[in-house]
Amino acid sequence: MTDQAATAPAPASAKAPANDFNDPLLSDRFKGYPRTQAPRRRSEVGAAGWNVLAGDLPLPLAVLKREALEHNLAWMQARVREWGIDLAPHGKTTMSPQLFQRQLDAGAWGLTFATVTQLAVGVAAGARRTLIANQVVSDEDLGGIQMLLKANAGLRIVFLVDSLAQLALIEDWTKRHPGGVPFEVMLEIGVEGARTGCRTHEEAVALATRLRASDAVKLVGIETYEGQGATGASEPDTAYAKTLMDRVEAVARHCDTQQLFETDEVLVSAGGSAIFDLVAGRLKPALGSPVRGLLRSGCYVTHDHGFYKRMVNAVDERLGCGCGESLVPAMEVWATVQSRPELGLAILAVGKRDISFDLSLPVPIARAARGVLTPQDVPAGWKITALNDQHAYLRWDASEEGEAPKVGDRVGLGISHPCTTFDKWHWMPVVEQDYRVSDAVAMHF
Repeated sequence: MTDQAATAPAPASAKAPANDFNDPLLSDRFKGYPRTQAPRRRSEVGAAGWNVLAGDLPLPLAVLKREALEHNLAWMQARVREWGIDLAPHGKTTMSPQLFQRQLDAGAWGLTFATVTQLAVGVAAGARRTLIANQVVSDEDLGGIQMLLKANAGLRIVFLVDSLAQLALIEDWTKRHPGGVPFEVMLEIGVEGARTGCRTHEEAVALATRLRASDAVKLVGIETYEGQGATGASEPDTAYAKTLMDRVEAVARHCDTQQLFETDEVLVSAGGSAIFDLVAGRLKPALGSPVRGLLRSGCYVTHDHGFYKRMVNAVDERLGCGCGESLVPAMEVWATVQSRPELGLAILAVGKRDISFDLSLPVPIARAARGVLTPQDVPAGWKITALNDQHAYLRWDASEEGEAPKVGDRVGLGISHPCTTFDKWHWMPVVEQDYRVSDAVAMHF
C-alpha cells in the first residue's frame, strides 16, 4: 500500500445505501478498519491491496489465516466422514455468515446455535438444518421459532428439553397460540454438577414418555454435552465419555423400543471441541429406526494456541495423527508495543476488549519490527502476564534485554478459546501467509 491509497476514490458499491447482511459495508466505524480508507463492502476488502505488517490497518487487529482455515475445515470434515457421522458445527463460535457458508460448503449437515437470536443469524445466512443446543422456555423465543419456520420454506429447527417444567411452558404457549407446527425437540442427558440435562435414567425416560403424549412437541432425538467433564488426560476422559454415552444409548434404546420417537430418522448428538473423538463413535447406536449422528464441535474452525491446542494434542495421540495431520491455529491478534516503562516489561496496545482471556492469557507467537514485513519467532521467555482493558503486559527475563522489543514493534499473539475473541470484533481480515489481506469475514453477535 502507498499513501495514494488514502485518497483513492471509494469503490462504486460503497456508495450503495443498503447494508447487505452477507456483504456488509465496512468502514472506520468498526475497530480495525483504516480511517484513511473509504468504506468498502466486505467482499471488496481482498482487492484493496492491504498488508497487516505494512501498517495498512490499525492495530490491535484480529486476523484469520486462510490456509489454516481451509485445512481445519477439511480436517474435521474428513474425521466425521471416517466415523460415519455428520457435522453440525456450533455457530456461536464465530457468528460469521461467511464462515457458516464455508462450513456448509465443506460438507456440514447443518449448524448449531445456543439461542434463537443466534439461530436467526444463521437462517439469514442460509442455514436450513439447525439445532439449538439449549433449552427454549420463553414465549418470545417459542414465538420466534414459529415465525422463522413460517417465513423460511424447508427450515428445520430442533431444540433441547430436559424437564417437565419446560414442557409445561411449551404446552401453555401452544394453547395460547394455536395454528403452529409441533416443536421438534431432543431430550438432553446431563451430568451431575454440570449444567442442563436429565440427571438420571428414570427422569429421562419419564420425560420422554410425557413428550410422546404431547401435541406441542415431537421427540426426534437424544443429545448430550461432554465438554464440561474433559480434563485433557486420556484415561479419565475415556472413562467419563464412555459412562455418559452408555447413558445416552440406554435412553435412546428405551425410546426406540417404546416407540417414543416421532421421526423417520433419530438424531443423536454430542461433541464439544475438546474430546469429540471419544463421543463420535457412539453417535449411531443400533436402533429400529435410522440414526443420524451429529457432532457439534465449533472451535475447530480456527483452533487456538492454548486450551484447545492442549486438549487436541490428546485427541491426536488417540487418533494416531502424524506430524501436520491435526488442527492448526488460524487466528492471531496483532498489537503494537506502545511503551517500555522498565526493564523486562513492554506494554502492548491490546487488552480485554480485543482478545480472549477467560481460559488463559494470550501467548506471544511472532514479532515484526516497525517497517519489517516478515515476522520472526519470539524468544522462548516472552510471556503475557496480565491484561487491562486496553493494555497487555509482556515480560521476559531482564537478562535478555538484547532481544527485547522496541516501541513501535509489532507482536503477534495466539489465543486460548476462539469464541471470546470473535465476539470482540465486527469483522476480521483473512490473510495469506505473508499477511496480505485476501478476504474478510463479518460477525453478528
